[in-house]
Amino acid sequence: MRVDHIAIAVNSVDEALKNYQKILNVDHLEIETVPHEKVKVAMLELEDTRIELMEPTAPDSPISKFLAERGEGIHHIAITADDIEKDVARAKSQGMRMLGEIRSGSYGRKITFIHPKSLHGVLTEFCEAPPKED
Repeated sequence: MRVDHIAIAVNSVDEALKNYQKILNVDHLEIETVPHEKVKVAMLELEDTRIELMEPTAPDSPISKFLAERGEGIHHIAITADDIEKDVARAKSQGMRMLGEIRSGSYGRKITFIHPKSLHGVLTEFCEAPPKED
């Protein structure tokens, strides 16, 4: 397991990108809208980690609620699961409270979240490892 990315809730991906690109050497950038999660994401790939900027695409998006309650800032930390089904089953068996089931997230990867009350106030995402490039 390793940190896959740190997700930051923002009001505008386009505006946030302008600032992040001023200070970061972004090796690769992908922008995607995930309709079922009601979010637009920009994944900034750095040398050995990634930062995900998340903008709500609907008033009832979980990111809209987060922004209204807390403002812009770190939303969650994502961990690459070695085997997401086994890792989620182990987390559940250890008393971790999950937020929903395993589902498709950005870039078609399987994801799920551990409730922040289970991990000392930190929303934690388990995500499937990205496909290996040939």
